[in-house]
This record gives sequence, C-alpha cells and structure tokens, in this order.
Amino acid sequence: MSTEALPNVKFEDFAKLDFRVATILSAEPHPNADKLLKIRLDDGTPEGRQVCAGIKAWYDPATLVGTQVVIVANLEPRQLRGEVSQGMILAASDLKPLAEGTAASGDAKPGVDERDVVVLTVAKPVKPGSRVS
Repeated sequence: MSTEALPNVKFEDFAKLDFRVATILSAEPHPNADKLLKIRLDDGTPEGRQVCAGIKAWYDPATLVGTQVVIVANLEPRQLRGEVSQGMILAASDLKPLAEGTAASGDAKPGVDERDVVVLTVAKPVKPGSRVS
C-alpha cells in the first residue's frame, strides 16, 4: 500500500461528496460474495439504506450492530453480486509489519494476515444523518 499522496483535487470537487454519520442496524454475510458484508444503516432518512462492504475478514457482523460509522451518502447505487449498495462505509487500511523471512507479494492486494482494516467511527453518539465536514 502506497503512502504517496494522490493528485490534488479542487475544493469544488471535494465539496460534491456527502459524508454522513449512520448507525449500523444489521450486518450479515453477503449471500453471493466471500469478502462482503450486507449492512443495513439508519442514515437519518425514513427508509434507511443498504451498503455492501468488503470488511468480512476483519469484522464479525454481530459486533458491528449499533456502531456509528462515516459513510459517503451520495455515491450512485450499484449492484454488487446481486445486492444493491447505496453508499460506502469509510475505512482505514494499515499494513502490518512483515513477519521475518516473508516478502511482499508484488501487486496483489494484501490479505487479512498482512493488513488491518478499521471502519471510521465517531467519538461520541450523534444523530444518524449528521453531516461530516
């Protein structure tokens, strides 16, 4: 994983992203994907939303229920292996130190043994749907 910065973006482009706080109401393994969880969110709207997140290797679905996370609320919905995903839960990925005698595996994405993935949460409870800025 590279620590090099991506090119700068104009503030106007950044401002198009809608970051919100959402509370996880339920989480379960995606029925058609080994690495995804299907997550139901209270995002402050009457209907809520569903997202699919590639965090199954790092989280037991039951431990996520009640957690407040940061989402990108205005991504276009897309189908992920037969389930609709209506946004994205933000997460940080941190490479673990390599064990002695092992080598990085080229361009392959690091697996669960080589990195940690941590969903972004809030420090204290806020109302679902609150803007993040």
